[in-house]
Amino acid sequence: MSIQSFIPPQRTLMGPGPSDVSQRVLSALARPTIGHLDPNFIAMMDEVKQLLQYAFQTSNSNTMAISAPGSAGMEACFVNLITPEDTVVVCRNGVFGERMVENVKRIGAKLVIADSPWGRAVDPQILEDTLKNNPQANFVAFVHAETSTGARSDAKTLCDIAKRHQCLTIVDAVTSLGGIELRVDDWGIDAIYSGSQKCLSCVPGISPISFSEQASEVIRNRTLPVQSWFLDQSLVMGYWSGEGKRAYHHTAPVNSLYALHESLLMLQQEGLENAWTRHQKQHKALATGFARLGLDFIVPEAERLPQLNSVYIPKGIDDANVRQFLLQEYNLEIGAGLGQYAGKAWRIGLMGFTARSENVVLCLSALENALAKFS
Repeated sequence: MSIQSFIPPQRTLMGPGPSDVSQRVLSALARPTIGHLDPNFIAMMDEVKQLLQYAFQTSNSNTMAISAPGSAGMEACFVNLITPEDTVVVCRNGVFGERMVENVKRIGAKLVIADSPWGRAVDPQILEDTLKNNPQANFVAFVHAETSTGARSDAKTLCDIAKRHQCLTIVDAVTSLGGIELRVDDWGIDAIYSGSQKCLSCVPGISPISFSEQASEVIRNRTLPVQSWFLDQSLVMGYWSGEGKRAYHHTAPVNSLYALHESLLMLQQEGLENAWTRHQKQHKALATGFARLGLDFIVPEAERLPQLNSVYIPKGIDDANVRQFLLQEYNLEIGAGLGQYAGKAWRIGLMGFTARSENVVLCLSALENALAKFS
């Protein structure tokens, strides 16, 4: 057996994630490793917290980066806040709403599902009606940017409805953070999680999260132990907060946090609203090209995510053949459909560093050639 160093190909990543990582972030990843309790590293952690507060638009003190991907951020929000005595309304309009459902089931809380059609935003009226019919509910969970379909829900309106019914909110922002408007404090979001590999264009494996003061109070006052030792915020915050010496909890992914720090710094230097505008501008260019190619969006225009574009595969075109052709001939990755759209749709990402004009041109040209070849 002769195993050599792994050298990956240079791809353009225009799927549902991960997104392209800039050389600046990759260079940060290669900096010398120091200890996770080193005073210099702890000072950098404080800056990561400040940069995350900016990205989330929050002053929440309980804002940090979980040393695991977005799915762990999701679980951290659910297991820290919810107990079997709680009633949770989950707004489901795609695959990642279903993952919220699974979290509630495993905790053993009472689950109430408020379903909206796949490919559409969560319907605020459905949430309103569900809460009226379930006055005992104390949590509402929903996905801001549903990665399985490219649908964008109105997080502010959904949070307003939840607050009127005295519910705390848990929000999936894995695909939205850094790509579209997101204002945690202004919208009254209580618990939120994201991922490093989408619009932040960092390496995968880190999950930014934030808890409001009201949510943090729920965590402090719970009497049942949190199901997960690793994700127990009452333990983790001893490492992420406080002056001077931090409590040892786990060995943090030091170099990955260098990369997150750099990607968040790039976002701050660009300006959050400028980043939102850039994603929308590139989406419009891509949508114009799709129309020329005869590709139809799944999601109505008013509910579309600029950073995740789902289009129907034309009749007679084989999904796998096209994606394999793009990968082999153009080193271009796009995503397959999930759930009920498996084999019926492509998911094309314009996230973070990927959201650039040259990538839009490459994608449209490659798709045009692929459609001509396989028609």
